[in-house]
Amino acid sequence: MKKLILLSALLFLIACGTETNEAETAVPNETSTSSESSGMGMGGGMGMGGGMMARHNAPIPDEYADLSSNVEASEESLTRGGELFTTYCATCHGDGGMGDGPAAANLDPAPVAIAHTSQMMGDNYLFWRISEGGQGDPFNSAMPAWGAALSEQDRWDLINYMRALGDGTAPNMGGMMGGATYDPNAEATRQADMLIQAVEQGVLTQAEADLFAEVHAELDTNMTRGMQMQGNMGQMQDVLLAQLVDLGTISQEQADQFSDIHTRLLEAGLMQ
Repeated sequence: MKKLILLSALLFLIACGTETNEAETAVPNETSTSSESSGMGMGGGMGMGGGMMARHNAPIPDEYADLSSNVEASEESLTRGGELFTTYCATCHGDGGMGDGPAAANLDPAPVAIAHTSQMMGDNYLFWRISEGGQGDPFNSAMPAWGAALSEQDRWDLINYMRALGDGTAPNMGGMMGGATYDPNAEATRQADMLIQAVEQGVLTQAEADLFAEVHAELDTNMTRGMQMQGNMGQMQDVLLAQLVDLGTISQEQADQFSDIHTRLLEAGLMQ
């Protein structure tokens, strides 16, 4: 079985390289680096490069807009999802879902760190992106459309597994493709570096950088799969901020400031 998975991945690796050349020819202004693969969005099929704001707020097509998972993240679902992830996703996204699979270096935009970003993507958004792939605006990537290859059950199992990669509950699937696992400490370091750059470039004041870090920490603390997971990244962020305001954790003014700062970081290309 492992030999079959490795053969499938190798064939897909070749396909990814071919599709990437076509994407680069069609969209010469779309740029991305490997560091952008940890961004809060889903370009690169599932990542961020140029046009980050458009990807962050990409509208979900009507046929997917009302979708919501009723598949519990059980041991069985996670195991099935892990097998699917290894076969269809790890070549580009890496075994740990951090966008560092063996094909990632040849992709532009780079694959996203889906273990992290899936925590802030709605069921309907993830199901849409997996089903339709990365062709067309605003993604313009080499990610294949998996809707024909994967059943509805497969896609929900896959979504359960991707989210489990980010919260440390994913079963070990053998790690055949390589790649890092999600590390909250490393993510905190990247965010701190981003804010330093933003202040140095005049995008933010130090007070704004401090507020962003404070509110973001509250978002991470209060993020839970118990909430309704619906919408794109921007919509999910709005829901989480509203919850923090309702809880009295932050004020409405702080929520509004965070949203404004987040927009400026995206527009400046600093959000990673």
